[in-house]
Amino acid sequence: MGYVEQFADAYAESYGEGGAAPTAHSMADEQKHLLAYAPLVKRIVRQLNSQIAGAIDRDDMEQIGLMGLLEALRRYGEPDGAFGSYASLRVRGAILDELRRQDWRPRAVRQQSHKLRDAVRALTRKLGHEPSEAEIMAGLALTPEAYQAYQMDENAELIASFDEVLQESVSNDSAPSPEDQLMVRRSLEQALRGLDEREQRVVQMYYEFELSYKEIAAVLDLTDARVCQLNKAALGKMKAVLQSA
Repeated sequence: MGYVEQFADAYAESYGEGGAAPTAHSMADEQKHLLAYAPLVKRIVRQLNSQIAGAIDRDDMEQIGLMGLLEALRRYGEPDGAFGSYASLRVRGAILDELRRQDWRPRAVRQQSHKLRDAVRALTRKLGHEPSEAEIMAGLALTPEAYQAYQMDENAELIASFDEVLQESVSNDSAPSPEDQLMVRRSLEQALRGLDEREQRVVQMYYEFELSYKEIAAVLDLTDARVCQLNKAALGKMKAVLQSA
């Protein structure tokens, strides 16, 4: 099975919330499962921490993530092979909800990001093609560090937005029918197949393997900024497909 199908299967299974009513855990069982899946929380925190520039203390993020994991356990029931994918979405959702609550992107940062976004669009129209990293930095007089900060900020905003779409797909309290799960799987497969191969790999490594941009860049032999660019393009395409499904 290719990674498109694997990714779609994982998140379609997440949508199903186990396919049955949750089973109550004893306190000892909850502690056992929390310890077993604590590394998953740490991976997600490490991954998100690289995108949000220290907006929340890392220890606090881990505590929020563990609370999301506990909620996932109580809603899901006894963990099985599909639980990791489901828990990942719930943990990410809990952390991103807290980031939104704290308004972690100050107004000045948002305004600067929008200003640069408009400037990139104007440069694209002027050149008649999608500008390269070098063309953007030269055209907007940006240092490599400023360009990467812009890319990271753009991606953080899009990741939060895309995660909202994914969260909506697993928000039902009742178990969906097999037909509903099939529709989710097909929508995800359609969204993924609309990406080129590198975009698919970036999405897989980010969401399924929880790698940071720096780690993905090392695997693909790209710059961090280029990985940001690929992820931004991929999530934008997938979000449009999922919203129209």
